[in-house]
Amino acid sequence: MFQDLPPTVDTVTVQAARLAPSPTDAAFSVVRVDEAIATAPRVDEALTAVPGVQLFRRTSSVAANPTTQGLSVRSIAGSGAGRTLVTLDGAPQNDPFGGWVIWSGLPPVSLEGALIVRGAGAGPYGAGALTGVVQLSERTRVPSGGDYEIFAGERGLVGGQGAFATGDLFLAGGWQRTDGWTPVRSGRGAADKPLAYEAGSAVVRYAPTLGATDLSIRASAFEERRDSGLDGAASRATGASLSFALAGRSPGLGTQWRAQVWTRTSDLENISVSVAPGRATTTPANNQFGTPSIGVGANAALRMDRGDGGWEIGGDVRYADGETREQFSYLAGAFTRGRVAGGSQTVGGLYGEAWSERGLWLLTGGVRIDRWASFGGSRQERILATGASALDVSPADAEGWQPTARAAIRREGPVMFRAAAYAGFRPPALNELHRPFRVGNDITEANPGLEPEVLYGGELGIGGEGAWRWSTTVFATRLEGAVTNVTIGAGPGTLAIPGFLPSVFVPAGGVLRQRQNAGDIDAIGLEASVERQWGETFSFRLAGAWTQAEFDGGSAAPQLTGLRPAQTPEITATADLAWRPWSPLKLGVQIRYEGQRYEDDLNSRSLGAATTLDLRADWRLNRKAGLWLALDNVTDQAVETGETADGTESFDAPRTLRIGIRLTP
Repeated sequence: MFQDLPPTVDTVTVQAARLAPSPTDAAFSVVRVDEAIATAPRVDEALTAVPGVQLFRRTSSVAANPTTQGLSVRSIAGSGAGRTLVTLDGAPQNDPFGGWVIWSGLPPVSLEGALIVRGAGAGPYGAGALTGVVQLSERTRVPSGGDYEIFAGERGLVGGQGAFATGDLFLAGGWQRTDGWTPVRSGRGAADKPLAYEAGSAVVRYAPTLGATDLSIRASAFEERRDSGLDGAASRATGASLSFALAGRSPGLGTQWRAQVWTRTSDLENISVSVAPGRATTTPANNQFGTPSIGVGANAALRMDRGDGGWEIGGDVRYADGETREQFSYLAGAFTRGRVAGGSQTVGGLYGEAWSERGLWLLTGGVRIDRWASFGGSRQERILATGASALDVSPADAEGWQPTARAAIRREGPVMFRAAAYAGFRPPALNELHRPFRVGNDITEANPGLEPEVLYGGELGIGGEGAWRWSTTVFATRLEGAVTNVTIGAGPGTLAIPGFLPSVFVPAGGVLRQRQNAGDIDAIGLEASVERQWGETFSFRLAGAWTQAEFDGGSAAPQLTGLRPAQTPEITATADLAWRPWSPLKLGVQIRYEGQRYEDDLNSRSLGAATTLDLRADWRLNRKAGLWLALDNVTDQAVETGETADGTESFDAPRTLRIGIRLTP
């Protein structure tokens, strides 16, 4: 639920058509995030406070380009497309073209929590659940008068969000804007600008109960605009979604069932620039004026739960289609080339899973088979002045079958024990297959020949309940066919690209990379947490993750063998403390540490370790109103988020003061 609702407030309940939590979840590494979502400025910031969970880069969605907002649950290897499936009441939230998640489309006030399943493989979740899955749940209980928040802060931050329910109707939305901060500090020039940001979203859900069946019809839309930190560089993302779900009981055939169909549309506009020496000026490099895409899918499940065991069978199918439309090759004050590139993709599968509870023991196992296909790909480039064709190629279609499975066991007791083994896979996103991009003077080319990534893993966990709650998990995984940006060479000069594509000119201070299945990544890790609560007065939680990840490039990319994957920290840790000195006042402290990571695949650009301290105070004025005050990055830590080939460093937000008021009339 949203933060600290007074117990005397009447609420309206609007059911969501969802299955009850699966009994098998307890056998895997599961983390629940509830209150943190209520108090975080954005949903991704609440999720990435869990050690090992990360966006591709260190920056949150307030500053990260949409193409780098993909989520990964374990620090095995970062990816802009993300290696984790994110769902909202069963419907995938990953972009149909890029695989990333536009977090501004999920206002925190609209959610009641998230269940993070680390590892676990494809199982009932399907393609994309490579390193895990994040199951978001939309809010079902809202104060009878609604739940509203307005806030403001330094550097022009203003915004608000709210949720309202009546009868079978649920409404929610949010909006915020900020002037942002300039990420480059040392060596800053006139070309460096603040990361300004503005985003808004809205949700409506109609969820009547039809006898023993729950119906849920949900529609949402979002738009965000951002400046990218360089003069002339900016992006705009828009999208909408619609879903229909039915859930109910079916005595005799099963105890629960659910069916859902959904569709998502999205579009991304992105303007990138090249930077002159001395960072005095910029020159347009690429104008991606549209990336229209659509995703359509369906899923269904039937579950029999007898109390001491049961089974679940089901399946899902997804279709995605999209293309990038852009202008590039800027010469003599104008773009000289145009490009349209894209294609289609399908993936679908069937699964079956069973479990048995025998005394203190829970045993579960399941199998899944998926069929994937990428088809209809093309890349056309033309000379804008004449309309003449400069490139017209159609990559070969690709398809295949992918079996996966998972099994786990758990024993309850004063000391809990569990073990699990699993497999998952992720087909490359249309963005990775077809869309090249540019950041400053660095160029990354697409690769229509990419094949799916497959992960195999296993883990052991122990834990205990009581005054102190604690858990420890050790895991080992192998990610085969890892898609990563492989460095081909540095500018200035014209460099050849492996495959069917032409050569590319790379300016001074830049490098050329291409997405490739660059071999395998082996990782071992340790995740641990301990927490305790002293009544309503004080609570404490400490959690950390250590991951040793290493590339085995083989013959595909021997230069990467022995290196750590880009954007992959070895150690992350979070400490949370909450103190309520008296009933209306709650004080919170969060300390986050992240170890050193590398900007690039060759481990030549190091991003230093960083520790940040955040403070928050919530004051309940009465049953209808409350104030909060937050101070982020109290020590004004310089958190390095990027480094270019010429050594220019970028940094995350400086110390920031925010204040807000919450109303439950």
